[in-house]
Order: sequence, then structure tokens, then C-alpha cells
Amino acid sequence: MEAELVGRAGIQFAAVEGAGLHGMGMRALPNFFRLVAGFFQSLGLVARFRPDTLFVTGGFVAVPVALAAFLRRVPSLVYLPDIEPGLAVKWLSRLARKVAVTAEDSRAFFPNRKVVVTGYPVRDAMRAATRDRALATFNLDPALRTLIVFGGSRGARSLNRALIAGASDLLAHFQIIHVAGQLDWPGVSAARETLPESLKPRYHAFAYLHDEMAPALAAADLAVARAGASTLGELPLFGLPAILVPYPHAWRYQKVNADYLAASGAAVRLNDEELAAKLVPTILGLMADRTRLAEMRARMRALARPDAAGAIANELRALAGVSP
Repeated sequence: MEAELVGRAGIQFAAVEGAGLHGMGMRALPNFFRLVAGFFQSLGLVARFRPDTLFVTGGFVAVPVALAAFLRRVPSLVYLPDIEPGLAVKWLSRLARKVAVTAEDSRAFFPNRKVVVTGYPVRDAMRAATRDRALATFNLDPALRTLIVFGGSRGARSLNRALIAGASDLLAHFQIIHVAGQLDWPGVSAARETLPESLKPRYHAFAYLHDEMAPALAAADLAVARAGASTLGELPLFGLPAILVPYPHAWRYQKVNADYLAASGAAVRLNDEELAAKLVPTILGLMADRTRLAEMRARMRALARPDAAGAIANELRALAGVSP
């Protein structure tokens, strides 16, 4: 996935061997040797590319690259997109000159002298999206309020199933933009055909949105989503209240992200096992309570840092000795 996205941006891509160690059991030893291979690949890349600075965002693949850069005396900045760091980011922060974080709450995990709070960087297309343009993009009814449901590029099966089960009840009140993901798209597409003809125009389902994701978020009055790092930047940018459902089969970072937004009064957290029973009632309850929704919107927008990308870029320039 990274190769495609980097290529789309017109940037040269080089893959580095890597694998996780934590919790891998008997696979830890062969994974360790993959990391060693990645380290020697990284030494070659650093020698050939001769970077002025290194920017990493965590994950096991960043470890051999950061170590190679450190040994070559290349200053690095590690960026933590989530609220709580994983093991890789904690380790990388020891080698980094600076640690950029999304929110003030993350300061507690690093030496204060290294930390700069930048916010979560968003694409220019996100900042340029407007609600009026979004309504035209998706041919939405301006008289109806809009719910957006999404779960990442591959989708979220439990979210998709819960939404489809309650689609008729929800569509009776408002319109839905549903980004289902590639894995569940055949089933979601088939389920749309079973809706009453009167409700089909209100249900806008897609396998995946790239450039169109910005207007989709701009058009929405409420979001239902996982709690990956992007929710910490994109939802505040649009002041979009949310029902967040952390992915249950991964490390706790999504739960921490969801709890951060919920504690800020900007979101409601639901656990994955609660979806079947609580998703539809929670959506209907929030949409019916306009006062609470407006308060959540204001609290979400207060978390926005639309200049985050520029702030990170300025830190990188400073490390490279280049004036902003």
C-alpha cells in the first residue's frame, strides 16, 4: 500500500526489510535477522542518498533506518501520530533529536526537552474541502443531515454489518455516505439492492475514497469510524462529532485515541462487541439531540491544528540547518 501511495505523490520509493519482534514468540528469531538485513539495506540507502535529516513515524520498519541514520550522524525527528507510543516509537525517540506529537497528552511519554506539539498533518485537499462543494460531489440532499461511516482502506467488517442491519431505520431520517472497504464491498453492494426503492437514493456506498474523502467528511454531520491516528487530525479539522469504535484485535492505541476524543467531549466511544445492540440507537440519539451534537462539534473543532504539516516541516528544516 505504501508503494502505491508514495508513487502517487511522485516520490521515489525504496523498500526495507523488517519484521516485528514483540509478541512474536518463535517467530522472533527469524524476524530479528530480517531487521538485521534491513539495517544493512538502510546503511546503503543512507550512504547513497546522503540525507540532511530523517523523518520517521514509528513501526518496526523504521528501526533499522533510524539506527543507520544515527550511526551516520544524520539528525532525526520521530513523529507520534497516536496519543500513546508503541515500543518502536519509544525506542526511536532515544535516537531522535526531536519528537513531534499530535496532542499535549503525549508529552508524558518522552523527555520534555525533545517534544514539540505539532498536531496531526492533513493533506491540502482536506483543508480546501467545503460543505457546499461536498453536497454537489455526492449529489446529496441539502435538506437532509448526513452520516458518514468508514473503517479504513480495507474496511471494518463489524461496522459494515451493524450499519447494514440498521440501514433502513437510519435512512428513514437522514442520508449516509458509507466507505465500506475493498474486502466487504461485494456484500455491501448487494445489500444496497435490497433496500426499499424510496431509500436507495439516500445511501451512497463506496468501496474506497481517496481524493473524495475530504468532501465526504466536509458533508457529514456525524461520523462512525475506527479510532486510527487520522481521526485525531481529520475529525477536528472538520469539527466532525464522532462515534468511535476501536479495532479490538490490535494493540491498545485505538482505544487510547478514542478515549482522548471522548474525554474532550468531542466523541462517543463504543466497543466492537456493542455494535449490534448499540450502534443504531446511539446514532439516532445523537442526531436527535442537536444541542449535544453542536457542543461536540465545537469541542472537536477546538482540537484542530490545521498548520500541523507546516510545523513538522519547520522542525525538519531546523534539524537540517535550513531556514524556514
